This record gives sequence, C-alpha cells and structure tokens, in this order.
Amino acid sequence: MPSEMDGHSLDLNEEIIGIIGETPVTRIGFTWLPLTQLILWVIFIHTAARRKPENSRMQWSWEGFLKMVVVLGSEWCHNLAHLFVSNWIGKPMDKMRIQAGMPRCIYQEINAEDVTPDQHITRALGGPVINFLLCLFIGTARSLTRPDSTSEETAKTAYQTNLLLSLISLLPIPGIDGGPIFKWSLVKRGKSIKEADKAVQRVNGPLAVFLGLFSSWAFSMKKILLGFFSLMLGMISLSVFAGWLKEEEVKV
Repeated sequence: MPSEMDGHSLDLNEEIIGIIGETPVTRIGFTWLPLTQLILWVIFIHTAARRKPENSRMQWSWEGFLKMVVVLGSEWCHNLAHLFVSNWIGKPMDKMRIQAGMPRCIYQEINAEDVTPDQHITRALGGPVINFLLCLFIGTARSLTRPDSTSEETAKTAYQTNLLLSLISLLPIPGIDGGPIFKWSLVKRGKSIKEADKAVQRVNGPLAVFLGLFSSWAFSMKKILLGFFSLMLGMISLSVFAGWLKEEEVKV
C-alpha cells in the first residue's frame, strides 16, 4: 500500500532521496542504478568503432561516453525543465522518480481540478522548449568544432537528440507532452475532459500508422536507435487508439 510523507504519496519501498523546489526526488530499492547509461555507452562504443576502426579502444570508449552523456543529459534537461516550470507556476509535479538511472515525472492526478488548462499546457511545454533552446546553442557550438573530430561528432549527436526530443515530445500521445497539450487545448476551448480524451484517442490511429512507416524507414537507413524509439511510440499510439492503454498507464 502507498505511504504518505510530507503530503506526498509514496509507493511501497519508495523513498525520498532529495527535494527540488517542492518536488521530492524518489527511488525504489536499486532502481536508481544507471543501467540506461551503461547500455547506451556500450551501443555508442560500438558505433564509434564502426565509424573509425583505426582508433584505439580508449578513443572509442571516450567518444561513446561523450555521446551517452549528451543524449541522456538532454533527457535529464527535458524532465528537469518540467519540474522547474511546474514549481514556477505553483503546481509542482508530485514527484520525480529515478528509474534505471533516468528521471520520470509523476503526476498522481492527471485531471486535477485545481490545475487550470493553461497550467497543464505550461507544465507540458517546459521540456520541448528547453530542448529547442539547447538546439540553438548547440548548433552554434557545433560550427566551432573541427570536422570529423570527436567533438564535432558529439555536438552533432547532441543537436540531433535535442531536435528529436523537441519534436517527438509534441506528438499527441497521452503520457508525453503533446498529449496533454492537445487535450487541455480542447478543454480550454469548451470540450469536456471526456470529449478531449476521445479526440486524443482518435488522432492516435493515423499517428500510429505514420510512426510505423517512419520506424521502417529508420531501420532501412540503419538508424537503429531511432527505429526502435519510433516503433515503441507507434505501439503506444496504436494501443491508445485501440483502447488498450489509458493516459495514466502510459510509461514513457
């Protein structure tokens, strides 16, 4: 059964390891272990070895480490932006849970009556906006790097990651930013929450088809990570459209 601490509901064995603003940062057991970081590091070491087979293992490892940092660091920035914006508007997220070394934003009441549609939209926009701003900064920094160098490759990865996050996160899928933005925009225009949820569900049908085609293209171009990510989103989108998955059940 969940427990209560300082007004925040905690799951069984969940503990608070810090507070940012009014939002507790939590973990459950060893779920904080940086498994995501280690897996992505290995993947990027492999791609570095294929890109420049003449380099040493140390050079491959260093390039892989830098790419891992900028990719997952961008995701951290995305989620921390949600946290800071939610605190700034006075409607803080309930908690940020660390799982596999990565943050997950937790809103325990997704249709909270004390949060206005504008506040829901503002909270959801925090992540995409910070990624877009990082794109502008990284794009300038990339122009200062030496062509075909590790720094140029790292800057390119950082730019592509933030561009992808700023666009993908705006897709109207429940559980990621575009879903709440679309839903609460409809509520703001007079739709009921139930009607808005139905509209979000309907739009995920054609979106699932698009994501499936995009995933196939990514795999054909040997963009494996992009292919897997878009396939995962496509499966979530299809599940939402079919009614197999509700907004509060989406875990992205």
